[in-house]
Amino acid sequence: MARLSLTARLGLLFMLALTGVLLAAGLAVSHLSREHFLDLDRHALHDKLQASRRLLGSLERADRLETLGSQLHTLLGAHQDLRAQIIAGDGRVLFAEPSEAAIPARFRTRIGGLWEWWEGERLLRGMTAEVALAGPGQSLTLLLALDVTHHEDFFAALQRWLWIALGVCALLSAGLGWLVARSGLRPLREVTQVAAGVSARSLKERIPEQTLPVELRPLVSSFNGMLERLDESFVRLSNFSADIAHELRTPLTQLMTHTEVVLGRARSLEEYREALYGNLDDLKRMARMIDDMLFLAKADNGLIAPERRPLALHELVEQLLDYYRLLAEEAGVELAQGGEGWIAGEPGMLRRALSNLLGNALRYTPTGGCIRVRIGQRGGQVLLEVENPGPTIPAEHLGRLFDRFYRVDPARREGGHAGLGLAITRSIVEAHRGSIRCTSAGGLTRFELGFPALSAADGSGSR
Repeated sequence: MARLSLTARLGLLFMLALTGVLLAAGLAVSHLSREHFLDLDRHALHDKLQASRRLLGSLERADRLETLGSQLHTLLGAHQDLRAQIIAGDGRVLFAEPSEAAIPARFRTRIGGLWEWWEGERLLRGMTAEVALAGPGQSLTLLLALDVTHHEDFFAALQRWLWIALGVCALLSAGLGWLVARSGLRPLREVTQVAAGVSARSLKERIPEQTLPVELRPLVSSFNGMLERLDESFVRLSNFSADIAHELRTPLTQLMTHTEVVLGRARSLEEYREALYGNLDDLKRMARMIDDMLFLAKADNGLIAPERRPLALHELVEQLLDYYRLLAEEAGVELAQGGEGWIAGEPGMLRRALSNLLGNALRYTPTGGCIRVRIGQRGGQVLLEVENPGPTIPAEHLGRLFDRFYRVDPARREGGHAGLGLAITRSIVEAHRGSIRCTSAGGLTRFELGFPALSAADGSGSR
């Protein structure tokens, strides 16, 4: 079964709401009208009863009622819809107006309050009262009844027109509701048109929020934000694909050229061996690049789940510095360490991240410089800083240092580095729920890593 459109639903709800309000108003008017006419009938009967009491109260005995005949006819006969009976104590009808008026005997004892009955197609409503005469122990029963059939005819016509009006209003409100809903949902259709036109070639398009209703602005703002993220991801993916092709093309071209040169003429066994060793170096570099790209792909998809165990960060740094100390001595660079801290993490992955930072620091630190590694705590975090002297990195490059294949100077490719080290470092740090940033000024470059702190007691107790 096809579901109703949002416009049809809103139109239907508008129709139901308006019809419900009109129905409630119509029923209220009908009820109030009935109460009003009932009150009018009660007052009319009550006035006649009071006037009849005053007139009959002057009689000494019931058998003298004929002396008031003309006055009773004048009082009770003036109203053409009124019926009246005066009953003696023994049940005899002493007076009737009109003479053929008939009132059921069961109402003779219904003193006080209104009563009614249907006589064929006519509705009558009446009251019964006990009238005390002037003589001792003498009383009469007075019954008055009004023909209120015209009231019922009015209510029947009122209900008939009420249902007709409800039907017409329901149809009109359905049409108006549809038009109002369609007009109100026009901004949503515009959003839909823009969304339908979004593709990989048109991710730059955005939906203007200023002209939209307040209710749609959060939705459109979220949609524009999604487009922004998609655009950024698509640009990164496109650049990443281009960088992969570029980075792999160079060693492949070198391998092909080198192989063609070697095969160009007959060579000795030693020359072939040297050629194969040269090709092996290029193949190893390509294998490392592919491993790094696979690692980053896993990181992007949240597939890196490091083992979180207590780890003395200062001990890990000390081990790495011992490893790099020989290389630093050869380059004439000093290594310094200070501070301590405990975190939860996987030593192998953190060792790889810090090795990337120390390798970069050694590569750019001039002879006689000092690479400082400091560990401290601030605001529930363990901070690790790797600082080295060297060329200042321009501010416009700092935000992109952690992008894949990004180099501050694209022409520099010393050491066969593909530009993935910092991207891998950031992925490892973020996998440990940490953060990383870089600052560079005054000939000093500093990488600052932050990790959730783990108390020394917890760390030492788990070793």
